[in-house]
Amino acid sequence: MRTGEHIPLSPECERVARLIVDAAFSVHKTLGPGLLEGIYEPCFCHEIGKRGLAYERQVVVPLVYDGIKFKEALRLDVLVEEKIVCELKVVEQLQSVHTAQLLTYLKLTGKKLGFLINFNVPVIKYGIKRIIL
Repeated sequence: MRTGEHIPLSPECERVARLIVDAAFSVHKTLGPGLLEGIYEPCFCHEIGKRGLAYERQVVVPLVYDGIKFKEALRLDVLVEEKIVCELKVVEQLQSVHTAQLLTYLKLTGKKLGFLINFNVPVIKYGIKRIIL
């Protein structure tokens, strides 16, 4: 396998990914841009649940550095089906630091797929970034 190539995701993972995107579209269609992240998160999770998917909000990821587990921890916004990390944003535009954040979360959790979802856009398709490790 060459650098930059990924092992394809399973059909099940792709199915869940499509449902995540659909849920984000539904929330954005109903609420539009301009609200706080704390408003979008419960609505997004409600839509995830309506699609029959399991999710966890504000998932604590322990901080382990140099073999030491610190009391400080990272928090994932939403973990769907124990396999896909969703980081929700409400920003003018996604920045490279947001991508770096999600990549770090994927590495630390051992997950392969994540989404950055920025609800503060006029058209939601421009606010969704899919990242595969």
